[in-house]
Amino acid sequence: MSQRRTLGVLVAAQIAGSIGIGASVSVGAVLAADLSGSAAWSGSASTMSTLGAALWALPLARVAAARGRRLALSLGWAVSLLGAVLVIAAAMARSFPLTLPAMLLMGAGNAANLQSRFAATDLAEPRHRGRSLALVVWSSTIGAVAGPNLTRPGASVAEFLGIPPLAGPFVFSAVAAAVATVVLFVALRPDPLASNGSRGRNLRIGWEVVKSSPQARFGVATVAFSHTVMVSLMAMTPVHMQEHGATLTIVGLTISLHIAGMYALSPVMGWISDRWGRVRTALTGQAILVLAVLLAAVSGDSMTVVTIALIVLGTGWSMSTVAGSTLVADSVELARRPAVQGVSDLLMSLTGAIGAALSGVVLTLITYTGLSLAAGLLVLPVIVFSLTVPARQNQGLDQPR
Repeated sequence: MSQRRTLGVLVAAQIAGSIGIGASVSVGAVLAADLSGSAAWSGSASTMSTLGAALWALPLARVAAARGRRLALSLGWAVSLLGAVLVIAAAMARSFPLTLPAMLLMGAGNAANLQSRFAATDLAEPRHRGRSLALVVWSSTIGAVAGPNLTRPGASVAEFLGIPPLAGPFVFSAVAAAVATVVLFVALRPDPLASNGSRGRNLRIGWEVVKSSPQARFGVATVAFSHTVMVSLMAMTPVHMQEHGATLTIVGLTISLHIAGMYALSPVMGWISDRWGRVRTALTGQAILVLAVLLAAVSGDSMTVVTIALIVLGTGWSMSTVAGSTLVADSVELARRPAVQGVSDLLMSLTGAIGAALSGVVLTLITYTGLSLAAGLLVLPVIVFSLTVPARQNQGLDQPR
């Protein structure tokens, strides 16, 4: 019953919070380009948001280890709320420099979003960890798909409030973060970590486990590099589409379909991961990511092909992330899990931030085609790490603890 209640609260918070994240994704790059006056800075919004998720990953994991998931997750969304308010202020002041720390704060919401999937595994039975984790990932679908399509309603809200049109979607982000904060702080009782007595472990243990466990290393590598492939390409797609005449409505629809690919099939990915094995599922996800970047590379002026590529990209991310994250949860006993998960989220967000930071420059230098192919090369490290996993896991026979 505790697990069912925990999942219900996490799902409700994910739906609300993901609306805010989705609302900012499709306009963040455009707002950065508008305020800075250069497309080369368009990736800075995604960079700072992803970097913020990296910077907040360990502090929130430390709070979770010491005080439980409830405080950690609600704190993350509260900081994200502050960031959304500052983005609106930056747009009103036409201040690009203010946008950067504001997006850094919004990254705390991304960190809370990521840690929620691990919270779903705290009380789950080992054979159902993939399914529980995937359910929380899937719950982001509703908000994440709806969010990017709030660009036009956001402009209407902005007109009503007397703020710049591109700031409108961030009003939705602020409200959504506030709702997620309240839901988690009030309703996530009993706290899943308090219930199983795993609080209070030193986060340095996380690094030790990752270094010593081939399964943990492969899981962390899968999550981090897959996320970097996705972020690098997704962050620059709105800019590429606008350069080829796409409207904000079309851009929002494309991002919505991409996010649907990321989240909608998550329960299926969880079931496959539980049944087929984490390693096989993760490597299949890598193959799908390769297909996505190849489609993007040959898309040319076709917005239809770009949209298909983004859907495939989201699907590959989903399969890789669900399998990799579940393998991370499997690789260590419950008491040490928050520490290992904090390390995983840190590396995931940090590598994603680096990818987003470089994507704008790469787009300017070697076009969208070059960016797509460069992102695809990041699949190679995952394949290398898979070779270090014991044969039993590579054969797909890995059984969760």
